[in-house]
Amino acid sequence: MKAKTIVVLVVRFIVLTIVYFICFTVASAIAFPSTGTTPPSANQASNILVTLLAVCLLNTSVLTYVILRSRWAGWRLMLAIFIISFGVMTIMSQIETAVFVTRLPSGMLPRIFLLGAIVSGIFSPLSVLILGKRKRDPAADETNHRLLMPVSEWIWKAGLIAIAYLVLYFTFGYYIAWKSPAVREYYGGTDSGSFIDQMRSVLSQTPWLPFLQVLRALLWTALALPVIRMMKGRRWETGLAVALLFSVFMNSQLLLPNPFMPEAVRMAHLLETASSNFIFGWVVVWLLVHR
Repeated sequence: MKAKTIVVLVVRFIVLTIVYFICFTVASAIAFPSTGTTPPSANQASNILVTLLAVCLLNTSVLTYVILRSRWAGWRLMLAIFIISFGVMTIMSQIETAVFVTRLPSGMLPRIFLLGAIVSGIFSPLSVLILGKRKRDPAADETNHRLLMPVSEWIWKAGLIAIAYLVLYFTFGYYIAWKSPAVREYYGGTDSGSFIDQMRSVLSQTPWLPFLQVLRALLWTALALPVIRMMKGRRWETGLAVALLFSVFMNSQLLLPNPFMPEAVRMAHLLETASSNFIFGWVVVWLLVHR
C-alpha cells in the first residue's frame, strides 16, 4: 500500500470517528433530552468524554475493517451496515436488558432503541461514503459460493450453533459474571457453589431461559449472514469481522457509565460477553464458511 493511500485512509478514519461521535451525541440529545437532573462534575464530564471517544474509536475501527473488506458497495452496503450495526448494538444487547434489568424507568427501553436507530441510520450511509465505497467493487462480480448449502446442512449446523451458544452463554455467565459478588447483589441472586447446581437452579426458576438463548443464537447467526456473504478474502478474515462485531461492537457501550448499572457489574458483563461472543463469532463462521 502506497504512503499516500495510507495517509488518505488514516484521514478518512479520523473523520469517520468524529462523525460517529457527533452522531452519538446528537442521537443522545434527541433520545434523552435534559430532565433537569444535576449535571456531572467537571471531572465526571471529562471521564465520560474520554470514554465516549474510546467507544467511538473502537466501533469505527470494526466497521471500517468490515466496510473496506466488503465486496458490496453503495446502497446495498449501506443497508447491510445499518442492519448489522442496529441489530448488534441495540437489538441483541437490549433483549437481555428487557428480560433481566427491571430497574429501568418507564419508557427508557424505547428511548434506547431510538438512540440506536438514529446512530445506525445516520452513520451507516455516511461511513460507506466517507470510506469511498460508493462504486461497485470488482469483487462483486466474482463467483460467491458462501452460504450455498442444502437445507439439511443448514438445519444441523444451526443446531450446532445453538448448542455452542448455550454452552458459551451459561459457562461464561457463571464463571465470569456470576462469580462477581457485585453481579449477584445487583440481580439479587446467590452462588450455589458449582456450575451443575447453578444450572439446576436456573432451569427450575427460569425454565424458559435456554429457549430464549436458542432464539438469540439464531438471531446472532442471522446478523452474521450478510457479513459472511459480503466479506472478501479468506475464511479467517470473515471470522475476525464477525467476532469483532459480536464482541466489540455490542459490548463497547458497557464502558459508558450509566445510572442503572454499577461499574463493577458493567465490567463483569463486559468481560463475560466480549470474550464469549468473540469465540461464538468464530464458531458461526467456522461452521458456515467452507473456506
